[in-house]
Amino acid sequence: MDKIKILWVDDEIDLLKPHILFLEKKNYEVTTCNNGRDAIDIFEEGNFDIVFLDENMPGMSGLETLSEMKEKKSATPVIMITKSEEEYIMEEAIGSKIADYLIKPVNPNQILLSLKKNLDHTKLVSDKTTLDYQKEFRKISLELSMVNSYEDWIELYKKLLYWEIELENIGDQSMFEILESQKVEANSQFGKFIERNYEDWYQPKTDKPILSHTLFKELVVPELKKKDRPVLFVVIDNLRYDQWKVFESVVNNHYKLEKETPYYAILPTATQYARNAIFSGLTPLEMEKKYPQYWKNDVEDGGKNLFEAEFLTEQLRRLGLNLKQEYFKITSFAGGKKLVENFKTLKNNDLVTIVYNFVDMLSHAKTEMDVVKELASNDKAYRSLTLSWFKNSPLLEIIQQAQQMGFRLVLTTDHGTINVKNPSKVIGDRNTSLNLRYKTGRSLTYEDKDVYAIKDPKSVQLPAINMSSSYIFAKNDYFLAYVNNYNHYVSYYRNTYQHGGISLEEMIIPFLVFNPK
Repeated sequence: MDKIKILWVDDEIDLLKPHILFLEKKNYEVTTCNNGRDAIDIFEEGNFDIVFLDENMPGMSGLETLSEMKEKKSATPVIMITKSEEEYIMEEAIGSKIADYLIKPVNPNQILLSLKKNLDHTKLVSDKTTLDYQKEFRKISLELSMVNSYEDWIELYKKLLYWEIELENIGDQSMFEILESQKVEANSQFGKFIERNYEDWYQPKTDKPILSHTLFKELVVPELKKKDRPVLFVVIDNLRYDQWKVFESVVNNHYKLEKETPYYAILPTATQYARNAIFSGLTPLEMEKKYPQYWKNDVEDGGKNLFEAEFLTEQLRRLGLNLKQEYFKITSFAGGKKLVENFKTLKNNDLVTIVYNFVDMLSHAKTEMDVVKELASNDKAYRSLTLSWFKNSPLLEIIQQAQQMGFRLVLTTDHGTINVKNPSKVIGDRNTSLNLRYKTGRSLTYEDKDVYAIKDPKSVQLPAINMSSSYIFAKNDYFLAYVNNYNHYVSYYRNTYQHGGISLEEMIIPFLVFNPK
């Protein structure tokens, strides 16, 4: 194995001889230099792994040397060493993307720690993460056999997500595969839990989670009643918990998280049901009865989410909230940019509601476009693509403006999505709904073990298209495939992101409240 090569630049380099000998005994190769100008020439010619750079040198200063080094080889880590603790020097050095910052006098162990942190960091983190997950694996396996409440499922799912995001950044594929198998087992157990408990959640006085139709009253209204700030309420369509976790740090640059309350999307975990339920504060059955002019069933023609603004206005009226409010639905980049340009005109509102549709479009595009299939080939890539979108989206610009205008930010979603892998055969008539994760209609024939079947839709507050309609919801990572043209159907939809069924990814979703920094 090649020695790690260090360039050490200091105008008093001779005084550092003990440190250099210490490093050489540890099998590091150290090249020394006593001024910035020569250091740049040596740096350009040599293939160094890391640089120690004195900040305070006569002639060319450490910061000037650093700047030129970064122009020539920006990827090489540079550790700045200085006598000064002045804040502006630290800020300049950090702004120039130094790898570390040490104050003189430094001892050999400080030097060694900094080297390990910057050169062995990935391996050390990988080894530690693997070891920690191996310990946690047993605890998660035990919890999986005992989990029996909706609160426990939230905690277990968050734990699995934490480890998924931690393990994706290390090189040990075997650990990642073990976690994947735990997620499959978790979804299998979760499907059984939902089958046992879901109908009870619609009974009065039972212990139940916050659901889509109770979300606004339970969690948004308390923020509106504070009346100390206007509220920006953002619903990002189809956002999974893991996708939120990867762009949380971007939002945290502008807002401080005050409250995180995971909640459960209702079944079907589909936009027309779950999102309409959020804005109306009603179950799908109640919407159909009270507002037939706004509600459309699966097999009816036309858009199913055209009246969210009206549903929201009616809910606010029922709740006795007399607010100045506006609603926006963003379905394109141009629409987002237009709202960015006009956002300052909304400063006198008590509530601004935005539905942002990008993530849903991304999941559908993965089904239909080969390039998106490549870019979002698995959950890790799907998270990465979502992060890239968010960092460059008009939505982030809107959030930045809202922060400057003093808005409280309330951010959530209507349901998540799951990467479907396994087909399950289903037969239905021509009036059966088309969704791949749930079906509603008459005379459905299906594989019992793969679905949760509800014979009486009213028991879970769902409308029935006709007297003998039932619903089936795919569990785990199944998708419902018609027997006709089965092989084509399966190859087209396998490894695509779908929603409407029962999985941790689709049902357990984030609700977040932030105050501006």
